Amino acid sequence: MLGIGAVVALGLGGLWLVLAPYYGTILVWELRGGLPLFAALAVATAAYLAARTLASSLEGGYRTGVALLAGVLGLAGGGWWMLHTFYEQDRTYLADVEVVDAAVPGLESRAPYQVGVAQARPNLGDTTGEIAGTTYLPGEDRFATLVDRRGWLAGYEVAFTQQIPLQGRGATDQKCQFDRERAARRVSGWFGHNLGRQISSERRWVRFDGDDVYAYCDGDRPVVVVPLKRQVGVWVVVEKPAGVALYDGATGALTFTTDTVGIPGPSYPSSIAGWQRESTGAMGSFADWFFGRVGWQVPDDGTNAGNDAEFTLATADGRRPVYVTPMAGRGSATAISVVSVVPARHAGLGLAPVTVHRLDPVWVSPGAIVDRIRADYQDIPNWVNINVYEVVPTGGNGWAATLGTGQNILYRASGVGDLAGDKATCLQRADGSEIRCGSVADRDGRGPGGAYGDAGAPGGGGVPSGDLGGLTDAELAELHRRVADEVACRLAGTCGRD
Repeated sequence: MLGIGAVVALGLGGLWLVLAPYYGTILVWELRGGLPLFAALAVATAAYLAARTLASSLEGGYRTGVALLAGVLGLAGGGWWMLHTFYEQDRTYLADVEVVDAAVPGLESRAPYQVGVAQARPNLGDTTGEIAGTTYLPGEDRFATLVDRRGWLAGYEVAFTQQIPLQGRGATDQKCQFDRERAARRVSGWFGHNLGRQISSERRWVRFDGDDVYAYCDGDRPVVVVPLKRQVGVWVVVEKPAGVALYDGATGALTFTTDTVGIPGPSYPSSIAGWQRESTGAMGSFADWFFGRVGWQVPDDGTNAGNDAEFTLATADGRRPVYVTPMAGRGSATAISVVSVVPARHAGLGLAPVTVHRLDPVWVSPGAIVDRIRADYQDIPNWVNINVYEVVPTGGNGWAATLGTGQNILYRASGVGDLAGDKATCLQRADGSEIRCGSVADRDGRGPGGAYGDAGAPGGGGVPSGDLGGLTDAELAELHRRVADEVACRLAGTCGRD
């Protein structure tokens, strides 16, 4: 009877896997991912039972002691096996990682991700729905925002893309509507409105991360891009790309492809790029990996909080999308010693190549760069309300940061990673015109306020006379500051004029 019950249970389990591809895929993924833990527990249990059987001839107290000792030793052995399996996983990802001394390739500037997210909400107009996420599209130099339709049994509302210049607010945007009847699925949908169910029913054993999903407008037709992943291996299980699923927001059609040349945004799962980046910790022995003595990690000084790894940028030679991550040595160090570059658009089913560029000289930490910017340009009008966004590499030894207030970009700062030389930092207006470089502050009249004062002062950037409508945001802010200072000193009688 027991054998018949086992057969029936296996049959029902197999039938469930066939009839429930979505949940069956999740179950198989979780079981395969947890295989090292299950193996460790099995080893410990087997050691305990074997020792208890062999010690059956001993007296009760000794029998229990021997069995417990065997169980502890088995658990320790299983734990070592589990940890070594994780080490081998990192070694597998490491196979496609190359460390070079070549300079970081040139990268195109873009508006900070935080500004793209902040501007999406007010620019959506009267669109109803909840923002699912925002992604940068290097191929179009746009930020794409995907909006969920409100309700449990509903799909997406709109796909919204906007081009955010490096000055002020974005003005060029595009909004394309999903067909509510024919395209009524979304990643987080319920029951038959779940896009993951449709993907699993047409392509078994693949999964995706919701953070990788985005949409863009192909004319008036919204297209949802879902980068897919697959599991490979038995004892050492790793994730590899499985192409992309494209969901047509006008017809509800779902297509799969590994040819991603025409997709304007990322097609390589960022989670896999993250695994490959973290695998540098396995460049040495198992002991080196266990104690964190080799490799690099993302610095935790909080400067790029919310977007501190896998910056999606475009290369200067052809606008190829790449994931770029500045990294520091493992431990307490926050100085940037390498920059990893991973193609964000990758064809085929294999792992993308990862290039880790050693920096010479080593950069200071992102936090130190922000502190230097604030020290060099403390005379910026209304500094207390200005934030410094995204210290990102621009190629070679250079970096760029954006200064602004929430949804508005006011200035750009650039410089060299080691903060050495005459142009350790330079400040530009958002339109690219240079205000001054920090190393020449307080020289030739370029003291606090000098770069923002009279038009004839060295450093330029004075407030022009004439129609106020012709002033830039920075010039108008400076004019307002000077008027307030003049009113204050006159009321206090401290202007110091005859």
